[in-house]
Amino acid sequence: MRSTELWKDYELIDCSEGERLERWGDVILIRPDPQVIWKTPKKNEFWKMANARYHRSAKGGGEWEILRPFPDEWNIGYRDLTFKIKPMGFKHTGLFPEQAVNWDFLREVIKNSQSSGCGEGGQVKVLNLFAYTGGATVAALAEDAAVVHVDASKGMVAHAKENAALSGLSERFCRWLVDDCEKFIQREIRRGNKYDIIIMDPPSYGRGPGGEVWQLEDKVYEFVELASQILSDDPKMVLINSYTAGLSPSVMSYILGSTVSAEYGGRVDCDEIGLSVTETGMCLPCGASAIWTKEQD
Repeated sequence: MRSTELWKDYELIDCSEGERLERWGDVILIRPDPQVIWKTPKKNEFWKMANARYHRSAKGGGEWEILRPFPDEWNIGYRDLTFKIKPMGFKHTGLFPEQAVNWDFLREVIKNSQSSGCGEGGQVKVLNLFAYTGGATVAALAEDAAVVHVDASKGMVAHAKENAALSGLSERFCRWLVDDCEKFIQREIRRGNKYDIIIMDPPSYGRGPGGEVWQLEDKVYEFVELASQILSDDPKMVLINSYTAGLSPSVMSYILGSTVSAEYGGRVDCDEIGLSVTETGMCLPCGASAIWTKEQD
């Protein structure tokens, strides 16, 4: 399992009985997690000191229970990046901290590809699809890549812009687009636009701005095939993230191997990503990633 030990403003303190106990800066939150099926004793004192707890509803969704006062929104840092945190519907906070391990990998690939991208002057071009609040976008901008950020939610794109500004990266080149990702790729194919790096974090289920239905297992292979058509002649990286239990790291690896690798060679690595748990020293699985790179075996 891949994880980062570089977080200082985020901490997974403990997890038990379907819940995570987390520190986001100075704020302690308790959030549900269906993978936490163990019932270890909740001995850590912070279980009784949380600022808020999210309760799921049997009818879908849920709500936050405020236990102690805390700001409506606040900022946390990771390395040289800054992100706005805001408790939202369906237990979200505006950031997936486990993705930091992929941000670091992305930055290293960009750093090692300087002056060899397909952008002007060799700038590396990055396409971030289903880009949410822009963790990967901000990481790529920090390495001076040219980024196109695409998400179907206007609110999430606005949040991502705020994260870029908080990180002092507003002047870096980024196109912020509220769009259906599949339709955007189809237009890019017609326009002949190419990218050195493609990142995608598709939802298990969702709807586009025009009501388009997205069902991950039914769509992902054809979507990766489509996206492969806008890779540059010398692509650097393709990354797929998944939080869908049925889409294992090996399945995603097979998809990349039979699409991108078949065309460009290179290699595919896949694994779960997770977060270290302070109380136990173990690691909580938080999804999976498969990464194609041009590196040779």
